[in-house]
Amino acid sequence: MQFHSRQAVTAALAALLASTSLIVAAPAAAQPAPSAEAKRDWPQVEQDRPWLYRGSDIPVDEEWVFGELDNGLRYAVRQNDIPANQVSVRVAVDAGSIHEADSERGFAHLLEHLVFRESRYLANGQAIERWRELGTTIGADTGAFTSPTQTVFNVDVPDVDQAKLAEVFRLLSGMVTGPVLSDANVQTELPIVLAERRERGAAGRRISEATQQTYFAGQRIAERLPIGTVETLQAATGDSVSAFYDRWYRPDNTIIVVAGDFPTSVLEQAVQTAFGDWKAEGVATPAPPFGDPVPGPNAQTAPGALAPVDKVSVIVEPDLPRNIGYAVMRPWRPVVDTIEYNEGLLTDQLAMSIINRRLETAARGGGSFLAASVAQDDLNRSTDATFVSITPLGPDWKAALLDVRAVIKDAIENPSTQEEIDREAAEFENAFRVGVETRDVQQASDLVDNVVEAINIRETVAAPEVVQDVFEGMQPKLTPELLLKRTRQLFSGDVVRGLMSVPAASEADEAAFRAALLQPVEADDTARVTGEAISFEELPSLGTPGTVVAQAPTGLFEIELLRLSNGVTAMIWPSTAEPGRVSVRVRFGSGYGAFDAGDNAEIALGEVALMGSGIGTLDQDALDRISTGRKMGLQFSIDDSDFVFAGETRAADLADQLYLFAAKLADPRWDTAPLERAKAGLSISYDSYAASPSGILNRDFEYLLRGDDPRFKAPTPAELQAVTAQDFQETWAPVLASGPIQVEIFGDFDRAEGIAALEKTFGALAPREPAAAMPQLSAPPKTGGEPFVLTHRGDGDEAAAVVAWPTGGGRDDVTLSRKTQVLTQIFSNRLFDAMREKLGASYSPNVASRWPLDRDTGGSIIAMAQVEPDEVQVFFDTATSIAEDLATNPPSAEEIARVTEPLRTYIERVSSGNGFWLSELGGASRDPRRIDQIRTIIRDYSQVTPEEMQALAQRYLTADTMRVQIVPGGNAAATASAGNGTAEAAASR
Repeated sequence: MQFHSRQAVTAALAALLASTSLIVAAPAAAQPAPSAEAKRDWPQVEQDRPWLYRGSDIPVDEEWVFGELDNGLRYAVRQNDIPANQVSVRVAVDAGSIHEADSERGFAHLLEHLVFRESRYLANGQAIERWRELGTTIGADTGAFTSPTQTVFNVDVPDVDQAKLAEVFRLLSGMVTGPVLSDANVQTELPIVLAERRERGAAGRRISEATQQTYFAGQRIAERLPIGTVETLQAATGDSVSAFYDRWYRPDNTIIVVAGDFPTSVLEQAVQTAFGDWKAEGVATPAPPFGDPVPGPNAQTAPGALAPVDKVSVIVEPDLPRNIGYAVMRPWRPVVDTIEYNEGLLTDQLAMSIINRRLETAARGGGSFLAASVAQDDLNRSTDATFVSITPLGPDWKAALLDVRAVIKDAIENPSTQEEIDREAAEFENAFRVGVETRDVQQASDLVDNVVEAINIRETVAAPEVVQDVFEGMQPKLTPELLLKRTRQLFSGDVVRGLMSVPAASEADEAAFRAALLQPVEADDTARVTGEAISFEELPSLGTPGTVVAQAPTGLFEIELLRLSNGVTAMIWPSTAEPGRVSVRVRFGSGYGAFDAGDNAEIALGEVALMGSGIGTLDQDALDRISTGRKMGLQFSIDDSDFVFAGETRAADLADQLYLFAAKLADPRWDTAPLERAKAGLSISYDSYAASPSGILNRDFEYLLRGDDPRFKAPTPAELQAVTAQDFQETWAPVLASGPIQVEIFGDFDRAEGIAALEKTFGALAPREPAAAMPQLSAPPKTGGEPFVLTHRGDGDEAAAVVAWPTGGGRDDVTLSRKTQVLTQIFSNRLFDAMREKLGASYSPNVASRWPLDRDTGGSIIAMAQVEPDEVQVFFDTATSIAEDLATNPPSAEEIARVTEPLRTYIERVSSGNGFWLSELGGASRDPRRIDQIRTIIRDYSQVTPEEMQALAQRYLTADTMRVQIVPGGNAAATASAGNGTAEAAASR
């Protein structure tokens, strides 16, 4: 894995720290205030180093080649063959919404769209089609994003040769340096941008706007969300957008980052040929002053306050969970990205991980909050802030805020114990060790994204060995006194601001929120994590080890099938394709088929709480302690035909990973605290589904698609609260105790040691009873008649519509399922072109195929889009028209190729990793058909004829459909077509 020095912490520890944003910077109070121009420029000290490293003593990552063209454009290129024959390109323009004038709000993002509309080498509307011809999928492999500080164009192109590489760069150069910014193109793209704005959901957008306006009050970014405003967007013209382009789209304001399966000299030449002639016109426009977070005239302070409490906001959103957030804010300053600076970053992260673990402990204990976390972030070159986020358990938000502040107060006043420091340091050390072990398999797309983010926050990249060395070298310095000092710095600043979301105005106002932030608080040390480390050697044996009684090669690589003496089957593949990684899956039981009709609440709770309820003598905290410094996972999911434990580990931890999974089946624990927390969390989030059409779809569509099978009905808060600990255990204990077990181990491990670990763990389990038969999962959706009408409680301009055509199911028809997926993608491309590109009615319409391989029926082709309410029928008509045309007229070979080539190259790309083979072969130890079927996957996706596509369309797309529309609660359509009882029942939840 490749890190830039800041992401060395954030990426590697994302799974370890409970935080939404983990980018950390040392407090910058000692840094001199720069000019506006200095904020744009990289700190430069040593001119003989590559441009990314000037001023830094971080060792240069020699796998990157950095260069600068005469026109000022900078680039970074790297040879990387993961995946083979692919190139990943990022063109980063240092211009985002923060660079917009008041009348230009939304222009940076609108311009991003227009670059794809028409350009020097691409005629109007041709870009999407051309990139498809090159083997990319729009949105997945080709796209762009706009942030407050930059606009980045990204392409990941498969199956690249020299000619294709040249074409990729030619097209990109034409798009970035020569977009056609006409009035007509602006008017064509405007409805698409407005549709994107609408589809983000009104409640979420209001929260985003309020957050930005609150935390950045008085700064330029406060009123500049990248999506812009309806008023400024509708006033956009070709000339006004061109003026924004001319100011910021310049070679000296652009950086290109490339990683791909070519020598660096070839990649350098591609950049130079495509972009070397781009001329910078006139003098560069200085970046506007971003401003600093400073207390306003109404800021208040109190004894013991972290800083003056300035702007606070309370927003009322009836359908969103209660949430409290506040931040201690400091000015952002450019930093000199040195080893010493990074030692500070790591120390800060470690200090916050200690606090987060304490907050998690308090939440697990059933306190006043469901979850809470702290995180530091340098946001948009506008602030260096430490953020606190809290989800209260109920209306008493004051108690939740007070309790979290008390835990933080203890961290500020009293040093951590060395035991706490060592525990978190072991987690860091393990994360960085895994980064070193897996560095050779990092994807090219991840590599270029890391550099782009480093550029954005004005820092460097560091090889994982460097990060590991830095951390190992600083560990002797990690004393309680240093951690206390850094914690105090993290919670010191110039101003405190906060935002709270509540479901009712009567619960809180700004005065009460400000008073709660200023209220004195006593330090609470009861959440400090104590307890000695636990060793696996202390745990009881699972029984007498079994033995392998049968083994057979699959004929695929070195993948083997094993059968143990107790009936457990296994599939193993020792492979160095992903160095340092071992993937483990344990399949057992009969999945959703194991449940009765009234078990929907227990099912939902099990997905969240089953693993946390403990194993044998180990509760949730003990599980954390026993895995300290180890790479292990305890994921759980439910499939149609089985249950799945999943964990990503390493060879040194494989035996213990297997022990935990086997022990969960043999000796499950039934702690009530995780269950109660899951009930609270699911109940809190339930109402948020109603805030948007997409939320209603997430809540109800599976239930409708499964023919009203109650096992797939989202449980209400009342249903969740009615589940007792005894109910939960009575539902899940038989699930864990019965049904065949299949173990799958793919990755970098020693075969003999892996088999020995299997025999000692799963081989020691008692023979299992067959899983009990339960109702089948084959209920078809109701088709024909009026649409199901569901309602949401979001804004009146939001709606969604779905059409589903029943197809088939079963593994015996796997080839048919794959060809149906090709048909579906052709359909999806046409729907995208019609609803987005031609009508501008929807931003992301799509079509997907669901073909259950473990059921003989139940498949569907599903088309969906978010639209305005009065365009629901337009969607239905458009989707139906496309379906009829596919059944009447076969698609051309060229249209098919634009789907099959990306599918083929995608498979070739992902098949280099364990995940692909586990997904395709999972369960093969009991169903060897899967082994034979994987051999034909490329052929099934690539050898497709127009006649086959037409025949499939005639077979499936002419049948009766299920139609669903989700409209605003007050819309007349919600009551006009009563539809049927199922729709009304779903709408009333």
